[in-house]
Amino acid sequence: MSLKEQILADMKTAMREKATSRLESIRMLRAAIQRKEVDDQTEIGDDEVLAILQKQIKQSQDAISQFTAGDRPDLAEKEQVHVDNLKGYLPAQLGDEEIADAVSAAIASTGAESMKDMGKVMGVLKAQLQGKADMGKVSGLIKAALNS
Repeated sequence: MSLKEQILADMKTAMREKATSRLESIRMLRAAIQRKEVDDQTEIGDDEVLAILQKQIKQSQDAISQFTAGDRPDLAEKEQVHVDNLKGYLPAQLGDEEIADAVSAAIASTGAESMKDMGKVMGVLKAQLQGKADMGKVSGLIKAALNS
């Protein structure tokens, strides 16, 4: 079952169970997926669905920090529920050691020596780690490795 099919099945289940917050999160995700398909005029695969999913999670996490800074814990809590609902669709996340090993291997395979080569390393790692690791954390590890 593809990720899109799983999301649709979960939406139907959430409707039957009257799980309003979960249903709202899934509907927002499906709307983003459909918007991407309409814009590209093509059916998207699991990799692109994962990219959309990560983008939605990142936007909600940014909103949480904004709501927390603005002393709006009610809205921050609502966004956190949204993040928790969406994280269930992400594949198992890699540990810090596994990410560090992947960064080291990518730097070695590309022959990167300075920050000028960061794009090459990120290109290799994005294909490998998409959906499995926080790419912000990966970027930070690459910068640290290339600056040392």
